Amino acid sequence: MAAAYDVLIIGGGPGGYVTAIRSAQLGLKTAVVEREHLGGICLNWGCIPTKALLRSAEIYHYLQHPKDYGLTIEGKIGFDPAAVVKRSRGVSAQLNGGVGFLLKKNKVDVIWGEATITKVGEVTVAATKKTIVQPQNPIPKGVLGEGTYSAKNIIVATGARPRVLPGLEPDGKTIWTYFEAMVPESFPKSLIVMGSGAIGIEFASFYHTMGAEVTVVEVLPQIMPVEDAEIAGLARKQFEKQGIKILTGTKVTKIEKNAQGLTATLEDSKGAISTLSAEKMISAVGVVGNSENLGLEKLGVKIDRGIISVDGFGRTNVPGIFAIGDVAGPPMLAHKAEHEGVICVEAIKGLHPHPMDKSMIPGCTYCQPQVASVGLTEAKAKEAGYTVKVGRFPFVGNGKAIALGEPDGLIKTIFDAKTGKLLGAHMVGAEVTELIQGFVVAMNLETTEEELMHTVFPHPTLSEMMHESVLDAYGRVIHM
Repeated sequence: MAAAYDVLIIGGGPGGYVTAIRSAQLGLKTAVVEREHLGGICLNWGCIPTKALLRSAEIYHYLQHPKDYGLTIEGKIGFDPAAVVKRSRGVSAQLNGGVGFLLKKNKVDVIWGEATITKVGEVTVAATKKTIVQPQNPIPKGVLGEGTYSAKNIIVATGARPRVLPGLEPDGKTIWTYFEAMVPESFPKSLIVMGSGAIGIEFASFYHTMGAEVTVVEVLPQIMPVEDAEIAGLARKQFEKQGIKILTGTKVTKIEKNAQGLTATLEDSKGAISTLSAEKMISAVGVVGNSENLGLEKLGVKIDRGIISVDGFGRTNVPGIFAIGDVAGPPMLAHKAEHEGVICVEAIKGLHPHPMDKSMIPGCTYCQPQVASVGLTEAKAKEAGYTVKVGRFPFVGNGKAIALGEPDGLIKTIFDAKTGKLLGAHMVGAEVTELIQGFVVAMNLETTEEELMHTVFPHPTLSEMMHESVLDAYGRVIHM
């Protein structure tokens, strides 16, 4: 037996490394097993590098519209695809190294390789069989690697991977997943995005801004299906105004590759067939949990369609085995994984934390315009039996938004008419991903409309629209 731990975490992504740090803070001897690179998909191939790409696109957009701000730019505006990608990868590399530093600082052991739970309390680590995705840096030749390790508590934090549809499998060349979409050798002039969730819409926004002709194909009648219908509708109008083509109630049924790229056969909700050609297609139809090849089935751990079943503290049905993050189910978000991991390890320590409340987890999409939300949509609130009061405030009524040149957007709040409880908040517009946390805090504090209406918001800020939206729900809006 190579070493014994109080907590051993399989996976060094956002959930895994944050859990490890909190575990070490609690005085538990802790290790993380990682097969590729610290920081996981989010830091290396998801949340962080996509935001770097989108930032480049945002600046490029502003450079193309200097007259809107009273400015002039001499000469041709352009970009270097390789430099855009290099900057994105550099951001990930910097943070990747930072995670390693934090684990070392907190005296967390990093074990390199692929883990299998051979029995309760025991993990065998083998050399990584293959590179699932290209690692940010070569896997370190550390002291800890292959061997058998014992642990009183084993936490599975193995994340998720892109979902693959039969017959529409990505090939890494013509049909991309988000891995290939983040590191293109050249930018396509035309692109089909299959799926309109956060990943699909962010890449649609990025590539359109960089000059591609983009078509989004969504099988459901609404883009961004988890969002409030009104907010999603406003976002769609802005995307289409920019020039992005959107086909809802439509599915891709077949792909034929050719010298120019590909031709997709489409079928709409009425059964009508059409075709659409493009240089590339991004498959963004969701993700599936990495629950295979861990030894869980042999131990009797309950798994439902690739997702490990857990309670509000990350506990599986097998004592001593826990799961957090994407592999433990939706919402598949890095911040959910991090908080879930902290709850899990604090429960292991016996601190009696509050269980995970998924109704208070914010969601953010970093397209142009941005979309952010927390809590129930208007439709879901009514389905749950609430009588609701709904407030709205448009960006065009806000001084800061107009000064920024960002007059398109909306803040929407939903309250229980009987108690004043804030049930949900939904936003579309500039910087709403930074605003949403105000409503998340309010919901966690069980704030009612009265406290929000009596809160002083600074002027001039975009946050004033949050206040006005609450006032509007109760017939007291000022600037509209």
